[in-house]
Amino acid sequence: MHEDDTFAHEHKTPTRLRRLYNWVVHFSETPYALAALFTLAFVESSFFPIPPDVLLVPLVALNRRRWVVFAVVATIGSVLGGLLGYIIGFGFYEFVGKPIISRYGLEHAVEAVRQRYAANAFLAVFGAAFTPIPYKVFTIAAGLFRIPVGVFLIASILGRGGRFFIVAALLAIFGRRARDLVERYFGILSIVFLALLVAGFVVLKLL
Repeated sequence: MHEDDTFAHEHKTPTRLRRLYNWVVHFSETPYALAALFTLAFVESSFFPIPPDVLLVPLVALNRRRWVVFAVVATIGSVLGGLLGYIIGFGFYEFVGKPIISRYGLEHAVEAVRQRYAANAFLAVFGAAFTPIPYKVFTIAAGLFRIPVGVFLIASILGRGGRFFIVAALLAIFGRRARDLVERYFGILSIVFLALLVAGFVVLKLL
């Protein structure tokens, strides 16, 4: 079995996501909820495979009055993590960036990302920040190909912020019903979440 397939099988099954959800519920009742959300958003933008949405969803469902705070924290953490990815690509690609890209089997995608940056760097970063396409590849490549840091940061803020605020706002509107749906249909939601995550990597591999 391929290493990526093994990772997906071992770490992204509904059972493990259920454990992660329960862990999140626990943290939502402690002073560490925001720190956990910030940390996940930060590391996902440069090397970690699980997006912060998996924490954002139950946190907002449980504390919908704080949806703006959660969205802001996720956005700040993700953009700062993206900046770390940019720095890795800019000055440490051979030693740090390349192994990260190789871990996900996306070496060939770097050239495709370069072409998209050449066509429109802003839209390339924004698209990766807003969609399930692995954002980390674009953050590292942005530094590698010397994309203007201002363009990178603005596109990241709009893309990541747009995504997290939309998700949080929808959950806040539905309130308790959102939490009940998460609890009742967790198995289905886990499959959908996994499908979107895998689809993002597949799309990037097909670039």
